[in-house]
Amino acid sequence: QVQLVESGGGLVQAGGSLRLSCAASGRTFSTYAMGWFRQAPGKEREFVAAISWSGSSTYYSDSVKGRFTISRDNPKNTVYLQMNSLGPEDTAVYYCAAAAAFGRSRPSDYRYWGQGTQVTVSS
Repeated sequence: QVQLVESGGGLVQAGGSLRLSCAASGRTFSTYAMGWFRQAPGKEREFVAAISWSGSSTYYSDSVKGRFTISRDNPKNTVYLQMNSLGPEDTAVYYCAAAAAFGRSRPSDYRYWGQGTQVTVSS
């Protein structure tokens, strides 16, 4: 089992940056592929980024490619999402999630979820 807790969200001006963190409980963190999703009010949850269990492979949504970077630190049981060049369209609740296999972009492919952290980008 894995428990996930996101942090680092907040209010940022357009063009600015934020780094989200996802802290995982348990010693099995390194066996999971991790992903970030986001959900804006009135919209469906959408895929943002994914990283393999070793951190050697990453995959991004076209909407964030080149602006966001996903990384993980397995000894610290933590996955990160560095978000640069933020715009109002990035405003959403951001969720981290754990899956058994890398490369999945559907929410149903992820077994464990955090509670989410709000990111608001002002124009």
